[in-house]
Order: sequence, then structure tokens, then C-alpha cells
Amino acid sequence: MFVSPMVDAALAGILGLLVGSFLNVVIHRLPQMLERQWAAECAELNGTAAPEVEALNLMTPRSRCPKCGHQIRWYENIPVISYLALRGKCSQCGTSIGVRYPVVEIATGALFFFAVRRWGATPEAAAWCMFSAAIVALAYIDWDTTLLPDDITLPLLWAGLIAAALRFTPLPLTQALWGAVAGYMSLWLIYHAFRLLTGKQGMGYGDFKLFAALGAWFGWQALIPIILMASVIGAIIGIAMKLSSGLREGGYVPFGPFLAAAGLTAMIFGPSSILGVIGL
Repeated sequence: MFVSPMVDAALAGILGLLVGSFLNVVIHRLPQMLERQWAAECAELNGTAAPEVEALNLMTPRSRCPKCGHQIRWYENIPVISYLALRGKCSQCGTSIGVRYPVVEIATGALFFFAVRRWGATPEAAAWCMFSAAIVALAYIDWDTTLLPDDITLPLLWAGLIAAALRFTPLPLTQALWGAVAGYMSLWLIYHAFRLLTGKQGMGYGDFKLFAALGAWFGWQALIPIILMASVIGAIIGIAMKLSSGLREGGYVPFGPFLAAAGLTAMIFGPSSILGVIGL
């Protein structure tokens, strides 16, 4: 029930912290689940038995320390608070807990707070909260594994079209539809042109699907500002990593996280403001 805009936003922020805690599980486990699925499919095609492994999904097994196997108790899994109380270490063996966990929780909480503060306790705010959660998960998964799973990109694309069709967002459905088409086809064409010219693959198909999803949420007019912002962010971070010798083997930096960052920038400031941010 409506209380006040600030209280609604604060409650959304708390919900975002909880969702962020779940996103940490998604970011860690979904790539492993996909790898197991692919291994099982390869084994089936080869007529061999898939290796027996412990059941793994987003619910089981319970979260545990990767070093000592200590199962995380409920009071050790409270977003941000537990991390601070444990001083960033496992309560059993003292192994450091990555700072990413509270960062993901805080980022998701802040995005949920922003959405409800801006759009109120409305279906539009709920839609943008869902968008934010998916974008955060995709950015971290791609950074870790160079994968943008269909399990997230395709639902995100459809959600953008459905939100436009139900008028949860002000974007007309026709613009959302053509945004999805233009987003996919533009990167698809760039990918094949680059491969014909160089014989190399400059990006993956997951990037096409993520850009199509952004087109479904913001419309085809927003695609140029978004891709420009993503390119600028990517260039800055790529140069910084090269100068600090932080590039991974092969010097490859995934593009998905920068598309994700540009998408969040478009949500917060609006697509047209991106051109001003990058000086155009």
C-alpha cells in the first residue's frame, strides 16, 4: 500500500538488496549449469555416459565456502550486513569473501531504489527493476566467462516488448519491435563484415541479443547513443587495463559489460543525454 514516495523507494531498495544476493548465486552458478548441460549434450551425441556430478541449480546445494565447504547459515547471508559483520571472511576458515558480493547487492538495491523513486510504486518501476537485475547479472557473467546466456538475454528482450505492449513503459510497441530488430541486425552485420575483412571474430552472438534487448527497452532511436557510450566506456577501461597489464590472456575484453553499463546509463539519464555525456 502506498505510504510515501521515499518509503516506497526505501522498501524497493531493501528488496533490491535481497535480489542482489540472489543475483550473486545466478552469476556464480548459471555458467556452471550451462557448461554441465553442454557436456551432457556432447556426451549424448558421442554415445557416452555423462560424468556423474553433484546436483547443481540455483537452489541447491546450499551456499558454502569454496575453501572449507562450510555451509552458509541464514544469518551469515544477510545482504551487506553479514559481509560487514564477518569482516569479509568465512566464519569457519577465515578465507576472504570477495568484495563483489556486497557490491552486487548494493548496486541492485540502489537501482531498485532509483526506479521506484523516479517512477513511483508503479508497473513501470517494477519493469525497470527487472531490467536492472537482468543487466547486472549479464554484466558480471560476461566479464567472468565471456558468455551472455540466452536464459537471461532472451527473456530480457521479450520483457521489453511485453512492457511496451502493456504500456508499462511509454515506448510504443512498434518502436520497441524495430529497436529489437535493429539492435540485433546492426551488430550481426558488423560482426560478419569484420570477420570477412580480418578473418577474426570481434564479438559473440550474445552481444547481438543483448543489444536487441536494449533496443526493445529503449527503441531504435536510442541504439546509436547506447553503442557510442558502450564503445567509449570499453575503450577507456580497455586502455587502462592494458597500461596496468590487467588484460586477460589474448588481450580480449568482453563487450557485454559495456553494453550493460550504457543500458543502465540510458535508464538513469535517458538515451539522448548520453550524447552530451560523451561530448556529441
